[in-house]
Amino acid sequence: MATAPTASNLPLFYKDLVPLSSVDHADFHARPLDSADFLINQHAVPLTSDEFVSASRHYPIVFSAGDNPVPLALMGLNEGVNTFVSEEGKLINPVYVPAYIRRYPFMLARLRPDTDELSLCFDPTSGAIGKFDEGDVLFVDGKPSDAVNNILEFCKNFEEAGQRTGQFVEELQKADLLMDGEVSIQADGYDQPFVYRGFKMVDETKLRELRGDVLRKMMQNGILALIFAHLFSLQLMREIFAEQVKAGKMPTVTVAPTTA
Repeated sequence: MATAPTASNLPLFYKDLVPLSSVDHADFHARPLDSADFLINQHAVPLTSDEFVSASRHYPIVFSAGDNPVPLALMGLNEGVNTFVSEEGKLINPVYVPAYIRRYPFMLARLRPDTDELSLCFDPTSGAIGKFDEGDVLFVDGKPSDAVNNILEFCKNFEEAGQRTGQFVEELQKADLLMDGEVSIQADGYDQPFVYRGFKMVDETKLRELRGDVLRKMMQNGILALIFAHLFSLQLMREIFAEQVKAGKMPTVTVAPTTA
């Protein structure tokens, strides 16, 4: 999940990326964000496979469409709708927060495309890092503070989880288990159901037809548990839809894509 910080290829949420420097940011502090404005209009957030069990209790988990599917936690069913965040950017209910969100505004990134070396970078537009009087110091006597070391460790763990996630998706594709998803929800007062497409999900029919040795391997390496967490979480799509109805955030058409 590491990304080279180029203007044309910035990850979700990030408007800019600069490497953290003991010279340029010697007197900088990091403070908690009062609100997550970057989440207000975001309906889908990348998720690592390590988080499937925890996230499945709160969010439908799907896979993005395309040749390189990525697991996504759905916070809304329509683009621009997030049922978990208020218009002020506050979490409405205490729920599991995906690591991708908790990582912001930091991330490990390749500073040059010709090297695999990763550097700790941050988004200077976030408002969380700067020459503040409050917050955690980033450097002490020119060396990373405990706060920075903790952030670096979190980002390293996230990258490792990202690699495991890639391997998990590869196994799903190898077994030809991913199919184009579709969910139809009939809402009161509407003649036609709302049909959501534009994502991938595990094909339960093909899962049941897997050879015994393949299924046993998936059970032993933990993949089967992840698949079931994904499948069980899909039931939450109707709850998310109900929250959208309650908030008056209904789409104007009955056919809408689920993922960006």
